[in-house]
Amino acid sequence: MAAAHRRLSAYLTVQTDNLKRGATLMIASGLLFATMGGIIKYISAHLPNEMVVFFRSFLGLLVLFPWVWQRGFGQLKTQKLRGHLLRGLAGLTAMYCYFYSIAHMSLAEATLLNYASPLFVPFISVLWLGEKIPGRLWVTIAIGFLGILLILKPGMALFEPVSLIGVASGFFAALAVVSVRRLTSSEPTLRIVFYFSAVCTVVSAVPLIWRWQAPEPGLWISLLAVGVLASMAQSLLTRAYSCAAAAQVGPFTYSTVVFAAMVGGIFWGEILDIFSFAGALLVCLAGILTIRLAGQRVLTVGK
Repeated sequence: MAAAHRRLSAYLTVQTDNLKRGATLMIASGLLFATMGGIIKYISAHLPNEMVVFFRSFLGLLVLFPWVWQRGFGQLKTQKLRGHLLRGLAGLTAMYCYFYSIAHMSLAEATLLNYASPLFVPFISVLWLGEKIPGRLWVTIAIGFLGILLILKPGMALFEPVSLIGVASGFFAALAVVSVRRLTSSEPTLRIVFYFSAVCTVVSAVPLIWRWQAPEPGLWISLLAVGVLASMAQSLLTRAYSCAAAAQVGPFTYSTVVFAAMVGGIFWGEILDIFSFAGALLVCLAGILTIRLAGQRVLTVGK
């Protein structure tokens, strides 16, 4: 009996340590993502959105090449090109919308609307995959959309286009998540990430034909910082999910919203009004509950 108790205590200690490590990594990832968002907001005042999206995608692809080289290019052979293309286009559209909303909204609100993606995943899963969603999850989702309405303030701002673009970033991010779930049944992580970066880079290069402008010398450093921070944040997020169950560490992704509010307040004097603050609380609460109820189904996509 004593031996069994010791084994149970040891198991619980390991589980607690793993959760602490996972939570720490997730919060660190949130800080990096929020910092990246702040740099994007700064860059967007000097460069068009199309260029910011391209460099984010291109630098992400460059970071992947050593990994691909080590594993061998044979790892990239696939029979799911259509699935990779859909995932890439959904993720790229989410990126365009997210970066645009960062440039034209407060950083916290833009981040929050993008991180509302877990609320859209159940709808897409029902319509596309035919999955059944627990009844209590719909109540949670309704709370989240009430929060979104408070942020949009339809009675006062009449759904400003930039706010709807922010919501669209969350929807397309959710579509990308469901696309990844379909791919993971046969495709390894390296292949999924590579094709995502490749599709984003190639497609986002097209608008540069008419939107290119030479960045000032200082902006090159900022553009490089975006690529590095994004890769580091994604790596930390992946490691966090390897430490504990998604339902346990997933809610800590909303630390990004908190850090984004801090960055926006410090550098741009952004302060959420009472409606946005109440909406933020509801969206974060609903997102956390959705992740805990649905587990792996609503993992947030790396930005």
